[in-house]
Parts: sequence; C-alpha cells; structure tokens
Amino acid sequence: MRRIDPKLMMRAVWQLRVRRRPFVLSHTVNTACNLRCSFCPHWRRRGREMSLREITGMLDDASRFGIGAYNAWATEPLLRDDLPEILRHARSLGMITSLVTNGILLSERINDLESLNYLTVSVDGIESLREIRGIPLDEIMDGIVEARRRGIEVLMNCVISDKNLGELTSLVKLAKKIDAWISFEPLHEFDETECDDLRIRDRERYRSAIGELIDLKSRGAPIINSITYLRMIQQRDVGFRCHAADLILHVSADGSIYVCRVHDEPLGHVSNGISEVWRESRDMRKRVSEGCRGCLFFGYVENSMLYEMVPEVMIHYEWM
Repeated sequence: MRRIDPKLMMRAVWQLRVRRRPFVLSHTVNTACNLRCSFCPHWRRRGREMSLREITGMLDDASRFGIGAYNAWATEPLLRDDLPEILRHARSLGMITSLVTNGILLSERINDLESLNYLTVSVDGIESLREIRGIPLDEIMDGIVEARRRGIEVLMNCVISDKNLGELTSLVKLAKKIDAWISFEPLHEFDETECDDLRIRDRERYRSAIGELIDLKSRGAPIINSITYLRMIQQRDVGFRCHAADLILHVSADGSIYVCRVHDEPLGHVSNGISEVWRESRDMRKRVSEGCRGCLFFGYVENSMLYEMVPEVMIHYEWM
C-alpha cells in the first residue's frame, strides 16, 4: 500500500470534517468527445464551455473555499487546447491534479501533462475494447506506458459489462505488467443511454468474475478497490450511505454546480461564488441525497465508506 502524504491527509480531514466542505473539485472541462460510447451520456450533452479565464477564476475561488484536488474529466479533456494552462494553474494553487481520458490523444498530448499527478484511462477490455468503445487497445497503450515512464501515477478504469466479463483478470495482469493500478465498477445506465447489448445476462458468471477479482485483491494485485466494495458490486447491493455531495464539488462545463454526476439539478453557478452556492444549497443537497436510490460508481462508494471510516476500506482502498 502506498504512503499518503500526511500533510495532504490532514488538509483533507480539516476541510471535510472540521469545515464540512468538499475537498475535490470534479470538473466537466469540455463537452466534446472523439468517441460515441453507447453507455456514455456526456457526448450527447453538447453545450457552452467556460473560457480559460472563467476556469482559472473558478480555481482561485475553489482554492479559497479549501479545495485541495482538481479532477478534469468528461467529456474528453485532451480535446481542450488550453488544458495545460488549466492544470498548471491548479497546481500553482497547491492542488493535486488528476485527469480522466479515453486515451486516444494521450501519446500526442503527453508533453501537455507536466502538471498532472494522476491519470485515469478508460480501459474496459483487451479484445473487447474495440467492440465496447470502438478503438483497439493498441491505440492507447503507448500513451499509457509513456505516462508511467514519466512518473505519472496511472489508473486503468474498467466498466464491467457483458462484453468484458472474461477479460477482467487479464486486465489486472496487464496493469501489473506496466506498473499501473486498475479499478472496476459496474455499468451504470443513464436515462439517455443505450445499454441493451452491455447488460449482464449471466448473473452467476458475473458473480464468479468478481469473485476472481476479490481473490486477486486479497493476494496483493494492483486493484484500487477495497474488498468491501468488490463484494458489494458482486451482490449488486447498494449498501452504503452516500457522501458524494460532502466530498466532491461537481462543476459542469458551463459552470453549474451539481450534487453529483447522476443528479443534474443545478445547485447554482460558480459565478455566484462557491461559498455562497454551498451555503444556500444546503437544504437542496440534503433533499437530493436523501431521495437518491444510490449508484455503484466506485469513487462515490469507496470514498463515502472511507468518510464513514469503514475499517477494511481504510486499510485496502488505494485512494488516489
């Protein structure tokens, strides 16, 4: 298990537990994508994107609010030309920086990631990646390997579906081979997506595949998930209290602030001031959270259980 910077940990604890404010800013940095994945809603939601000046202003405000980590994701961040300036500004404010990408432009833009701490690449399969996302694995592997060579911490994230159940253990072996981490989470069906061909059809085969991941995790495989979470998705049991709104500040491409990536009812806009929106939206955040049926996105589940100090999660969840 990696050692977490004690100063960063204390900073996060102060922000989350004492100030009762989120520590991570998760930013939908653009609305364009170079893929059309059937299960993804984000490329279907083209709209206004904040300018560089607006984003740096938001980051300044977020820093004053106490945010300590900036995550650029959705729809495809590497399509944004000024991404290096955004990451550089976040780092200049003392924020940990992370990025989520499909990996297609990774080799081409690797020099633009000098200010990046953590890189997440969507890798849903070996042979099945072409069928799931429309690209061969070879097209993104060179960029992933180069990122590791340059010292960037890499996480391969796999969305589990009917197409890749037979390749989960192979993905773990691949992560180990290239000295990367890997995470797993089950497919989430948004209202506007088309997932008929990806839904799990053989529940027993699914449970067996997750059981293999649990065994690999218990033997030290580089799986970021905790065993508690893996057992939860094995049984498809949403057995946790969600703290997504307490842990993560979600900002859309146009600057709207949301409770989470599932609920798209805006709480306010960054132009009104993050502190002001946070204070004024307290009742709304509580209402949305209490009425939620729950999801199994690993970032929400694992970090919520970490927030609740679940012992096994605290020991085995490799927080990034």
